[in-house]
Amino acid sequence: MTRNPDPLEKGSPIDGQSLLENTSLPAAVIFDKALAHNIAWMQRFADDHGAKLAPHGKTTMTPALFRRQLDAGAWGITLATAIQCAAAFEHGATRLLMANQLVGTPNMAIVAGLIERGADYFCLVDSAANVEALDEYFGQRHLTVQVLVELGVPGGRCGVRNKSELDKLVAAIATAPAVTLCGIEGYEGLISGEHAVDDIRSYGQRLVSTVRSLMDSGAFADRKPIITAAGSQWFDLIAEAFDHADLHDHCTPILRPGCYVVHDHRSYRDAMAEVKARHPELEGELEPALAVFAHVQSLPEPGLAVVAMGKRDISVDPDLPIPLQLHRPGEPARPLTGCSVRKVMDQHTMMGIPEHTDLRIGDIVSFGASHPCLTFDKWRQVLRVDDDLRVLEVMPTFF
Repeated sequence: MTRNPDPLEKGSPIDGQSLLENTSLPAAVIFDKALAHNIAWMQRFADDHGAKLAPHGKTTMTPALFRRQLDAGAWGITLATAIQCAAAFEHGATRLLMANQLVGTPNMAIVAGLIERGADYFCLVDSAANVEALDEYFGQRHLTVQVLVELGVPGGRCGVRNKSELDKLVAAIATAPAVTLCGIEGYEGLISGEHAVDDIRSYGQRLVSTVRSLMDSGAFADRKPIITAAGSQWFDLIAEAFDHADLHDHCTPILRPGCYVVHDHRSYRDAMAEVKARHPELEGELEPALAVFAHVQSLPEPGLAVVAMGKRDISVDPDLPIPLQLHRPGEPARPLTGCSVRKVMDQHTMMGIPEHTDLRIGDIVSFGASHPCLTFDKWRQVLRVDDDLRVLEVMPTFF
């Protein structure tokens, strides 16, 4: 599944050339220093808490980034679909944690093929019906599929909601020879509200008590069971729950943040500030590493600049893009003080500008985004650049 960048794709440059002078814009750009810092920072955080790190690959679907994360010490890569797992495996990621239920015979066939080729694969289950379907399919293929029970929350996504459902599910797994119970999984990202911190701490304790109960009952396979949760917003609280429970000698605690690798300029920036407030002893913090560069194409009326970038290039959810800097070849970058995005269309961004702003047709503006997942999936490649905005690497994506 290797794919060479198409020279006609948007943003396609030649390595070593200038982003500002030799690259078709708009382009999605990753700053090398911030990227390296974020990968090292989160790996160190996991190590310091005695946990493994399985970054959620669905954020970027960029195998070049997977390789950097694995080389830095990641235990494996988390994915969301069978197709994503196949893409990661084809590019060297052999331990795959699919934080989702595996349903549908064609998807099971993809996963079975990966297991036959040596993938160490895990998926989630939350119903006896799913367990029965997995057992039937993988039994016919003379394979075993490793599963984690998902513990859900009321009003959340998937996952068993109470002990009765959990007991029925564990009993179903025990009678399915092609299905092996290997741990417990949770997702705390949908917990919100005024008491979110307390509620997430309680959820972390629920994960811990469940894995302990199942260990005591002998429900797991011979290996140390996995206990895993944590997105990019509340990872410190989940690590705290695992750490306080002293599970490290008996379980494999795994954190699964994804967005941390490039961070962002608003929602996760704010979440990082909250993490630092809860843990002032932490050294350093995550840094925004992703931006989209685009040209000013029109100045049609006072106070308005139209930029050649739209919804097909950058996320508009949960926030509109954030103007960062004005770039002109041969000049230092300048902050865009007082500028803000008013509206984003398919291919155009309407940016409000203060009176007398020195902005010209053909100028280049960099924009930050909130929640990087919804920017990455708009691109077939992203560009890694140095501080001088020279292109260091063209990194294909595989959405």
